[in-house]
Amino acid sequence: MKLSILEEKSIQLFIKRDDLIHPHISGNKYRKLKYNLIEASNKGFTTLLTFGGAYSNHIAAVAAAGKEKGFKTIGIIRGEELWNRIKENPTLKFAKECGMEFKFISRGEYRKKTDKDFIERLYCEFGNFYLVPEGGTNALAVKGCEEILTENDFSFDVVGVAVGTGGTISGIINCSQLSQQVLGFPALKGDFLNNEIVKFASKRNWKLVCDYHFGGYAKINEELITFINDFKIKTHIPLDPVYTGKMLFGLMDMIKNDEFEKGTKILAIHTGGLQGIKGMNLRNRKKGLSELL
Repeated sequence: MKLSILEEKSIQLFIKRDDLIHPHISGNKYRKLKYNLIEASNKGFTTLLTFGGAYSNHIAAVAAAGKEKGFKTIGIIRGEELWNRIKENPTLKFAKECGMEFKFISRGEYRKKTDKDFIERLYCEFGNFYLVPEGGTNALAVKGCEEILTENDFSFDVVGVAVGTGGTISGIINCSQLSQQVLGFPALKGDFLNNEIVKFASKRNWKLVCDYHFGGYAKINEELITFINDFKIKTHIPLDPVYTGKMLFGLMDMIKNDEFEKGTKILAIHTGGLQGIKGMNLRNRKKGLSELL
């Protein structure tokens, strides 16, 4: 990949295309689900239940994985107003076509998704199920993400990755070399994710770069859209606007601002999420923003 700024700054940037692992269970979602699906099967579960928003990559991935592996899937969806808009929503439409059953709940109820009483009510309603947490992060998910880096990746000085719930970066930290620096780019405001990451990460060769969330989760503007579209035109690599697009924007901005030494080799992890572009473009049209290519 040749970009003028990389040559000018004597930086090498490579992208690991984890988004190409599977057409529908791509990137970190494939990694996170791998050992959870094995665990669910080994314990005799036939149903997976999980949580997500209207355009959730995780919801789409669980639905696709369930269809492929023979599990019934249930999605607890944030926003009770969405129950009659499934056909208008690319993510929910896809998940339903994969056989996922939905339960739409209010945002207030959704905040209780980890409460014991709330989970018990779900068991009463749906019977026995294997619970996959929102975003998919748990110890088994981290185990799967520990397989992202291989021996071929140990020559890189810096590894960059988008951060949502903290599971993916935790796995990358665990499988990284101590000589490498792992940079996480949160898609959400705030630095609270530090506490989540330290629950699973076994090394300290990492830090979060919290300056590139563009206002918060799933918030975008024309500057980010222009960057993503230009990047695709120049490299033929599509980026999602919620995670990887912001991470690459951050890395390129840091390179521009000389935050890396000359000769630094950077590996950016493409964690997928491209299914969300259709939904984002629907939102962009309503807000008068440009469309993503």
